[in-house]
Amino acid sequence: MDRIVYDRMAAHDSTHWWYRARRDILADYLARYGALPKAAHILEIGAGTGHNLPMLARFGEVDAIEIDDAARAIASERLGKAVGAAPLPALTGVPRGAYDLIAVLDVVEHIEDDVAALAAMRDCLAPGGKILITVPAHQWMWSAHDVVNHHKRRYSKATLKAALDKAGLSPTHFGYFNSLLFPLATAARLAGRLTGKDDSDDSPPPAPVNALFECVFRLERHLVGRVPLPPGVSIITLAVPKAT
Repeated sequence: MDRIVYDRMAAHDSTHWWYRARRDILADYLARYGALPKAAHILEIGAGTGHNLPMLARFGEVDAIEIDDAARAIASERLGKAVGAAPLPALTGVPRGAYDLIAVLDVVEHIEDDVAALAAMRDCLAPGGKILITVPAHQWMWSAHDVVNHHKRRYSKATLKAALDKAGLSPTHFGYFNSLLFPLATAARLAGRLTGKDDSDDSPPPAPVNALFECVFRLERHLVGRVPLPPGVSIITLAVPKAT
């Protein structure tokens, strides 16, 4: 990702509506469907500034990986121990068969060989382990945001399922989220194309709008995984190794 993306993440990950509401959605989703053992061993890959680590720590002991030096330093401080730097897809040095949960939250789209990355994650799972995956949806929504984030692709349900299948994984509780605000996101992308003002700035909007968006997005914590949501900005799943 461009340096400015990490800088904005560090500045806004505790206040921006998207980060705040998404953490609550993911926590509820894991509580309902994670079925994690007590003191689960958890790994977040691509932890960024570590803003998800306190949420994940509710479910067990957390390790983390982040390849950006500055973001890794912030994440290490938040985690209270060193965050690793093993890059995807190889995950060299990450113990195999060790983790009850691996979280890759808007990460897989950054990796050229997504199948190899997913297969390496599969090999790092303990028996009964799961991978929590979120990715951006709809290639037609490609914008300056994807460019500065160094995305390789956005996913459809079909392309994500195909990558999981090739990696020896099966999706569970699979579907869209960030659906309630999807019409606004679509309108913003289309307006950017029509006006030639496609903007990568993802700083928070004015405080009242930020609060409104957070409230609307957070409503999905009661819906994600329980009911099929209409198309959204993102796709979420818990993936498990295929039965052999």
